[in-house]
Amino acid sequence: MSEKPKNTEKPKNTDKAEQQRLGVFKTYKLYVGGKFPRSESGRVYEVTDSQGTWLANAPLSSRKDARDAVVAARKAFGGWSGATAYNRGQVLYRVAEMLEGRRDQFVREVADSEGLSKSKAAAVVDAAIDRWVWYAGWTDKIAQVVGGGNPVAGPYFNLSTPEPTGVVTVLAPQESSFLGLVSVIAPVIATGNTVIAIASERSPLPALSLGEVLATSDVPGGVVNILSGRTAEIATPLAAHQDVNAIDLAGADDVLAKELEVAAADNLKRVVRPQAVDYFAAPGIERLTAFLETKTVWHPTGALGASGSSY
Repeated sequence: MSEKPKNTEKPKNTDKAEQQRLGVFKTYKLYVGGKFPRSESGRVYEVTDSQGTWLANAPLSSRKDARDAVVAARKAFGGWSGATAYNRGQVLYRVAEMLEGRRDQFVREVADSEGLSKSKAAAVVDAAIDRWVWYAGWTDKIAQVVGGGNPVAGPYFNLSTPEPTGVVTVLAPQESSFLGLVSVIAPVIATGNTVIAIASERSPLPALSLGEVLATSDVPGGVVNILSGRTAEIATPLAAHQDVNAIDLAGADDVLAKELEVAAADNLKRVVRPQAVDYFAAPGIERLTAFLETKTVWHPTGALGASGSSY
């Protein structure tokens, strides 16, 4: 009985086949009106890590992109400000949920963008997720803290209620490209405003990826709009825009901040001046109240009777 011939065929080198696979580079886009457009200008600029290694090309936003963002933010304002505070809190909590699911991606992007170790970048991302949860809890409580009944001399009810300012431009902190960004966006939308955020010029990638999270977190399109590019080039027309109601200068240097304040005075925008902030510290309610207006209503309690009592 003859032996069966042995199989002498060499196994395929699967490792070599895997090594030949081309990587899929991520295309970063703006986030405007719930969509992901490229810059209207078609321009991009190179983003590098702390060692000068190329990371990606980011859109270089133009003045037209800024105007489009204002239109989107104004269109979304009515629905977002009219939503219940409890509903807004649910949406902000959903953002935290989605970020938690993509935690590894943001740890990698923050580490590359800010030159941090993996452990420090993880601490930044965890703090940013917690920040969304913190502000989600404030949405239906801030009215009780800064509003309420006022004692007056006369037969009237006098009630003060906070209302959102409107469309707010935010210059994200330059060095804290993710935790700082979340810390200035979340309080603005928590109180019913809509926002145009200008990402860190040097490290815009975590901000642009945040747009992808917001798009899948029940945040209505236009509530948050994220632009990348030259901070001064984008911020200047926004500071002068007649349909922008307020501006947060967190990411502006002293010279740019002064120029933007002058431009913002044209239509009496609310302005939050840049200041040193430890974004890891527990936040207060200052940024929640910075973009609120107070509406006071007088209402008669009823006619006074002969005994002086009212009904």
